[in-house]
Amino acid sequence: MSESDFYTFFTGGLGLLIAAALLIAWQFWRLREDEREGALSALQGVSHELRINLQRMVNEIAQIAANHEAGPDALLPIRHPQLDGVNSTLIRANRNAIAVLGATYQELEARKMSLRATLAQGRDPSTSLDDAMDAVINGIATLYMWEVHDGARPSDAGVVRSWHVRSWMKGHGFSQGALPGMYLRDEVVERLRTYGLNLTPQPLTHTAHEYYNMQYDRHADTRGPLGKRKPSKDEPDADIEEEDDEELAAANGDAATSEAELH
Repeated sequence: MSESDFYTFFTGGLGLLIAAALLIAWQFWRLREDEREGALSALQGVSHELRINLQRMVNEIAQIAANHEAGPDALLPIRHPQLDGVNSTLIRANRNAIAVLGATYQELEARKMSLRATLAQGRDPSTSLDDAMDAVINGIATLYMWEVHDGARPSDAGVVRSWHVRSWMKGHGFSQGALPGMYLRDEVVERLRTYGLNLTPQPLTHTAHEYYNMQYDRHADTRGPLGKRKPSKDEPDADIEEEDDEELAAANGDAATSEAELH
């Protein structure tokens, strides 16, 4: 083999090795991308699954509240295969948030079972309905934190405008009057605030009537320096007025004494 043939063979072999390495790297990259897309799809499926279960439960509660003679068959069982699939695989996700979703499903299932038993026994379902509605409110709050804040704790989510929560619920089909006897969006906002989410604006502490009828004590106003109210420039100082009154009284007293001595 001549030297030129050797270099040709070496160059060709090196090119084949580089091409094979690039092909293997591309295959690994495709596998990694497929895994990442599959994980994202699974997590989105968990969100979609919880939303469907909540919307179904809202409709069932509204139906039972409108017709107390409805039977236990009006309540369908809750299924969550997407969440079960995420729990059974090694998908990289916020496992604390996954645990919260599991606890939310347990609460929803327990309230449904209690309501189903109440309907089967023919008892008044009012108390069971209230418990089921409370579980739905918790579920919607959990779904909001999962979708919008990636399952973070409410205290770690930062400052959130309450209108953003309401717009999110509106976009997901949770209307204000979806549950009987309450304003659903207001209840979810207050529940999130109770859980520690910093929602603005803060709730009002006074009505407009109470605020404008509050008594203002100008002497208790401590906005001035050294805890005293700064006197207005247009108004004479009270101490100066008292001193002027004392000097005027003393002058009047001296004049009266001199007049008495003359007489």
